[in-house]
Amino acid sequence: MSASREAFLASTAPSQLEDDRRCFACGPDNELGLRLQFEYAENAARCTVSVPERFGGWTGIMHGGIVATLLDEAMAHAAIAAGARAVTAKLEVRFRKPAPTGVPLVIEGSVKRLRGKLLDGQAVLSDGSGTVYAEGHSRFVAV
Repeated sequence: MSASREAFLASTAPSQLEDDRRCFACGPDNELGLRLQFEYAENAARCTVSVPERFGGWTGIMHGGIVATLLDEAMAHAAIAAGARAVTAKLEVRFRKPAPTGVPLVIEGSVKRLRGKLLDGQAVLSDGSGTVYAEGHSRFVAV
């Protein structure tokens, strides 16, 4: 995977969506956010992240809402890699194991189907070595 977030955003079709660089998940200008940095491939996005303890639910365990955010963001960036700026219409999360805070984890998202303005995606949060913490499926709408 290669290319930067800015390069992919610049290469996508014109959209009503404007990037103010303050997205909670990936905005480099959001000092309180996660500041995720994705790598891109065809219809796919990947990121390695170590989520700070302040985003935990129980001690040492990532809050479920943050897990859902990571999966959603990976699928949104996969949509960017597929050439679309899109918003989430539906998100389903399957929690497999408690995800730890403070350790490197891998988020991988991909677009599985494009149909008009609809994109169906899937994502996985794992340790990169086979342990899966959560899986997500989504429907996005290009705007």
